[in-house]
Amino acid sequence: MTRLIKCMVAAVCLSSALISAGCSSSPSEEEMKQLNDLKSQASALERQVNDKQKEKANLEKQLADKNGKIQQCQADQEAVKKAMGGQ
Repeated sequence: MTRLIKCMVAAVCLSSALISAGCSSSPSEEEMKQLNDLKSQASALERQVNDKQKEKANLEKQLADKNGKIQQCQADQEAVKKAMGGQ
């Protein structure tokens, strides 16, 4: 995930450099194409980050559910041991 953020930062820096480095009052077609490509790439990376965050949240929920089941099984096991006379 850190790699995605670094790519996004690089894309924004590059697009900023392209905009500020232009000597003319308007960007060339090539510069505009590069800027649009970078914007598309940044949007795609943002979607990937959002998807990964949702996936992480889902996995954390599954883990919490499984941990809850484990705790319940351990509590049940202890109750059975006590009912059998503490063996």
